[in-house]
Amino acid sequence: MDKIISSFALKGRAISEKPFGQGHINKTWLVETDTGARYILQKINNNVFKDVPSLMQNVSAICSYLATQVQDLRECLRLVRTLDGKDYLTDEEGSCFRVYEYIEDSICLEKAESPADFYESAVAFGRFQKLLGSFPADTLHETIPDFHHTPKRFLNLKKAIEEDSFHRAESVRPEIEFYLSLKKEASVLQDKRDSGVLPLRVTHNDTKLNNVMFDRTTRKALCVVDIDTVMPGLAAYDFGDSIRFGASTGAEDEQDLSKVSLDLELYRTYTDGFVTACDVLTDEEIKSLPFGAKLMTLENGIRFLTDYLEGDHYFSIAYPEHNLVRSRTQLKLLQETERKWDQIQNIFK
Repeated sequence: MDKIISSFALKGRAISEKPFGQGHINKTWLVETDTGARYILQKINNNVFKDVPSLMQNVSAICSYLATQVQDLRECLRLVRTLDGKDYLTDEEGSCFRVYEYIEDSICLEKAESPADFYESAVAFGRFQKLLGSFPADTLHETIPDFHHTPKRFLNLKKAIEEDSFHRAESVRPEIEFYLSLKKEASVLQDKRDSGVLPLRVTHNDTKLNNVMFDRTTRKALCVVDIDTVMPGLAAYDFGDSIRFGASTGAEDEQDLSKVSLDLELYRTYTDGFVTACDVLTDEEIKSLPFGAKLMTLENGIRFLTDYLEGDHYFSIAYPEHNLVRSRTQLKLLQETERKWDQIQNIFK
């Protein structure tokens, strides 16, 4: 570890490093030097991100661009290069490491403690898209190819049903029929993306609250972190995933579906923050946002159900039916979205 840390251009000599955060993909440490400077060291999970050079080209380009768009040093991630000027280090075993400057006087929340927290997360992700509005999105690599290509997610589900390798399909027939009944909706945004009706933007693609850093004192959003999944996409993707996760009254794996509903006040709160902060959205993009929330719920439900049918090889599970439970919460949210669709549309008038 000392050899790895000393390979980066830190201010001073490292005197401590300790595990940091609750991330599930990359291993993370907080490093402190004898000058008082602090840094985030990460070991990149190259089982998830198989093309680390492309990933780090994205990260470096985004960080460099954002640094030219903000005034407060805490409003964007800042990469620390190696002593020989590289964006990351590859050790003798092939493991890859990178370092960011630590964002001082900041906090990370696992869940919103008030509507104001949810609003600020919307501001952060909306501002992220606005700041990158002139960045050429098509120059970014797809770190996870076809991540939000919902029609292909449907094809994967159908394949899993047909193969039924773990003999689970018959026991979840109602869930299968529900999701397959929505196949026509899967291609709506993809078609608008392909035709150019919706402009390609730089999207974060993991817009959970815990990927926003807040000022410790004011609780105002500072910046967006965990940018490994930043790729070309649609504004509706980021908006939709936030709504799916943050406006639900239940956890993503809530087993008691009576606790799962769609909180329209939280929906309105997030919409206000996102649209206000990202005031560069076109009329077509704004109209696409509510459908984006519906589509991201549908897409994640499909992914959970597919993984369950395939033997739970992608998402981590705590018990055998964990992915099935997750797919059912998304199903319930979709039903709630349909039931409240007219009220949702009124939010955007």
